[in-house]
Amino acid sequence: MIEELEQIEKRYAELEKMLSDPGIISDKARYNQYAREISRLSPQVFSYRRCKQLQDEISKLEEALKEKHEPEFIQMIENEIKDLRLKCRQAIDKINQQIKEEAPAAEQGVIMEIRAGTGGQEASLFAAVLYRMYTKFAQRRNWQAEMLTSHPTELGGFKEVIFGIHGKLAYDFLKWESGVHRVQRVPATETQGRIHTSTATVAVLIEPESAELQINPKDLKIDVYRSSGHGGQSVNTTDSAVRITHLPTGLVITCQDERSQFKNKNKALRVLRAELMEKARQEEINKISQDRRLQVGSAERSEKIRTYNFPAHRVTDHRINLTLHKLESVLEGELEEFYEQLNQKKDE
Repeated sequence: MIEELEQIEKRYAELEKMLSDPGIISDKARYNQYAREISRLSPQVFSYRRCKQLQDEISKLEEALKEKHEPEFIQMIENEIKDLRLKCRQAIDKINQQIKEEAPAAEQGVIMEIRAGTGGQEASLFAAVLYRMYTKFAQRRNWQAEMLTSHPTELGGFKEVIFGIHGKLAYDFLKWESGVHRVQRVPATETQGRIHTSTATVAVLIEPESAELQINPKDLKIDVYRSSGHGGQSVNTTDSAVRITHLPTGLVITCQDERSQFKNKNKALRVLRAELMEKARQEEINKISQDRRLQVGSAERSEKIRTYNFPAHRVTDHRINLTLHKLESVLEGELEEFYEQLNQKKDE
């Protein structure tokens, strides 16, 4: 719990600094987003700081007890320590209650994008493996996963798959997945048993609420067309597929998984908002000096972060030089060990 509270206090300090940045002050959407977050964290931070202050006072009094004093004075110090310990326990109970009350608000939505990279069909199949791994991880943590849009291949892979995950601290865990994932294995179509290397790119975006990022309808070009399946086969007889182009940035989002044009449009807008929020975040990062970047990696999509070696049954995270010889378990969603090591590295 102490580690979690230290992280909350650290985040609170970051938010205080960001809210004094003129660039963020002038950006109403981001300013309101950070202001809501700092307001949510304030009760826990203030209670935690009060608890630390009480602990400091207790330590000083315990040091005083080591010196020679009159029995009456010793009794007075012991009574004071007892009183401070009670107050400290009350502060911890208050923090626990605040965390319990705040739990629903702490649930975060993320949008994950997986795109096949080098390797043709094998890369598409690997993208499907990663998609399954993340949905399994979501199940382990009782998070909700929702398919938003996909471009499947005839062999059961994905050229691209975009999905949402909603749950407590989802972004805190999944943010480490952004980057290039590499697989080394013998494809089913390989007749000579040679190991092929393929890649897939993962991006993890915070899903903003509609109120956090307003989009001017005049900035959107919306096209509708008939959905199609594998090889151009029609899967719908109505124009339900939606393509949204954000004219100021040129971002294009398509969605055709639903039979309802309305649902496809809403899903496409959710992805667009997340993309625009990420674009703004990256622009903000680029303005900040290098020492503010994560020491275990910049989380850029072009950065190779992990290799999945099927013949050797191992997975290696290159940011922390951690190799686990339990590929099958990792692909079943057991990712916690990576996250623990990544968090430790970040704090060093």
